[in-house]
Amino acid sequence: MPDRKRAALAWLMAATALASTSVAHASTKPVAKSTAAQREAALVARLEKLEAEIAQLRGQAANAKAETVAVAQAASAADAHAASATQLAQSVAKESRETSTRLAVAEKKPQPEGMRVGSTTVKIGGFLKLNADSSHYDGGAVASNTLGRDFYLPQTLPVASATSKPTTDTDFSAKQTRLWLNIESQVAGHVVKGYLETDFQTTASAAQNVAGGGSQRTTNGYTLALRRAFVQFDKWTFGQDWTTFQYTAALPESTDFVGATEGTVFIRQPLIRYSTPLGKGMTLHLAAENPESATATAGSATLVENGTDHVPDAVVRLAYASAKGELSVAGIGRQIRAEVSGAGVTTKGYGISTGAKYFLNANKTSDLRLMATYGQGIGRYVGLNFSPDAVYMPTSNSLANVKTFAALAAAHVAISPTVRVNLIGSMQAVSYDSSLSAASIAAYNKKAWSGAINLFYSPVKMIDLGIEYRHGERELVSGAKGSLDRFEFAAKYNF
Repeated sequence: MPDRKRAALAWLMAATALASTSVAHASTKPVAKSTAAQREAALVARLEKLEAEIAQLRGQAANAKAETVAVAQAASAADAHAASATQLAQSVAKESRETSTRLAVAEKKPQPEGMRVGSTTVKIGGFLKLNADSSHYDGGAVASNTLGRDFYLPQTLPVASATSKPTTDTDFSAKQTRLWLNIESQVAGHVVKGYLETDFQTTASAAQNVAGGGSQRTTNGYTLALRRAFVQFDKWTFGQDWTTFQYTAALPESTDFVGATEGTVFIRQPLIRYSTPLGKGMTLHLAAENPESATATAGSATLVENGTDHVPDAVVRLAYASAKGELSVAGIGRQIRAEVSGAGVTTKGYGISTGAKYFLNANKTSDLRLMATYGQGIGRYVGLNFSPDAVYMPTSNSLANVKTFAALAAAHVAISPTVRVNLIGSMQAVSYDSSLSAASIAAYNKKAWSGAINLFYSPVKMIDLGIEYRHGERELVSGAKGSLDRFEFAAKYNF
C-alpha cells in the first residue's frame, strides 16, 4: 500500500477509535466491535472512489483546457484567414480597376487593320461605286463607251454647228470601282511600304479591251487598269504615283471622277521622289518623273504621243500643313521633244502651281479648296491634256510654244454630321504662239469652264449617296462652242 494511503488510513482509524470510545462511555449498552480488516477495506474503497472522482475531474479539466486552446487557435486562424481574404479582395479589386483602365485605354486606340504575314502587314481597301448620269449636249452626240460619257471631260464636248442637233444620253456605270492593296514591312530597322491601286475607269472602250467583247448590251465587262504602284523606303518613293506637281488635296468632293477637270493638275505616272521634312509643318519633295511629250501638228488638233523624250521631267514641291489649313507650291521644268524624219526638235517647258485648303471649323469638316497653275509646255499636266504641250510647225521644223492658265475653287460645307454640300468652279485658258496662223489652230481648244453643285448624304459611316448638277462649256480658237448639262447620282460603299 502506498505511504499516502497508509497515512490516510491511520488518521481514519484514530478518528474512529476516538469516536468509538466516546460512544461507549455514553451508551449504557455494549456495542459490537467491527474487525480492523473490515474497517480498513471500507476506508480503502472510499479512498479509491474519491481518487477516481478526482482523476475524472482532472481529465475533464484537461479536456476543457485543450478545447479552449483549440478554440483560441481556431479563432486566431480564422482572424488570419479573414485578414488574408480581405487582402485578396483588395488585390482583386485593384487588379479589376487596373484591368478596366487598360481596357478603356485599349478601346480608345485604333484597332489594328489588315492581316499579318511574318513581319509584313497587308491591308485591302477601296470602294464600290455606281454612277447614273443624264447628260444633255447642245452640240451633238458623244460616242458610247468613251470617257466623255463616263465623266466630265471638256475636250470631248461636241461644238455646235449648223447641222448638229442637241442630244440627251442616260448611262449607268460601275467602272469607277476601286481596289487597293497596302503593304508594310519592318526590314533591318527600316519601314518599307508598298501600295497598289487599280480601277476599271481608264479603259476607253470595253469592246476594244475585253476578249470576246463587252458592252452595255450584254456583260458590261471592263478591263482592270493600273492607277498607282509604288514602294517607299525611308524618304524615297519609287514607282507610279500622283505627279509631284499636283496638290491632290484640292480635288473637290464630287460624284464625278475628277470634279474640276479643266482647272486641275491631274497626272499619275512613274517617278523617283525624295521627300524630307523641314520642320514646322513643312515638307520638301524633289522628283524626276517620266517624260512624255504630247504635241499637235499645225492644221490638226489631234494629239500625238511622241515617245522620243530624252530628259526626265524635274519637279519640286514645298508643302506646308497646320491646324488651320494646308499650302502647296510646286514648280516643274521639262524638255518637249518631237522627232520627225529621224531629226529631233525640242523646246522648253516650265510651270508653277499653287494649291491651298483652308479649314472653316475646328473639327475640319468644312473647308475651302483652291488651285492655280500657269506654265508653258505643260498641256498634258493640266486638264487631262486639254491643250498640247507644243505645236509642231512643218514649215520651219520647229515647235511653237503653248501657254496655259488654269484654276479651280471649291467650298466643302458640312450641314450636319451626315449631310454636306459642295460648290465647284473651274476654268482653263490656252494661248498659242503668235507664229501660228489662226487657220492652222482653228480647231484647237481655247478655253473651258464649268460649275457644279452637289449634295452628299451618308446614312452610315461607310456609305455615300450623292446627287450633282453640272454645267460645262468648251470653246475653240475659231470661236465655236459646245456645252453640257448633266445630272448625276452616285452611290459608294467605302471599305
